[in-house]
Amino acid sequence: MALMPKRVKYRKMQKGKCRGISTRGDSLNFGEYGLKALDNGRVRANHIEACRVTLVRKLRGAGKMWINVFPSKPVTKKPAETRMGKGKGDLDHWVVVVKRGRVLFEVSGVPEDFAKSLLRLIAFKLPVRTKFISRHRGQ
Repeated sequence: MALMPKRVKYRKMQKGKCRGISTRGDSLNFGEYGLKALDNGRVRANHIEACRVTLVRKLRGAGKMWINVFPSKPVTKKPAETRMGKGKGDLDHWVVVVKRGRVLFEVSGVPEDFAKSLLRLIAFKLPVRTKFISRHRGQ
């Protein structure tokens, strides 16, 4: 089941821009280690779900994880080989707009080297560049 809001006020939303620096959610709130975005971009619901599955499998019940982003923005798409006009396309997927500096995932209760390898694995699944951050060594 994909991540998506239970209810929304409007089904379709304008595209908007993905620029600027994150001023909120830019530091660790829950865990000891985290994954911070270095680029602006959009992260789809299936990217987040793939990261969650990897985290759950690798943690095996040890430690704790937090996902700090939620895909609440709808993206529409028109069918291939369709002429222009005839209104906006149907809803295709959900995204979260990520600005650089945003902490996406947090982990605690595991050794630092394991956390680093774990967050490196999920960084491969994301469409934005990221870096490993730690509460102990500062950010």
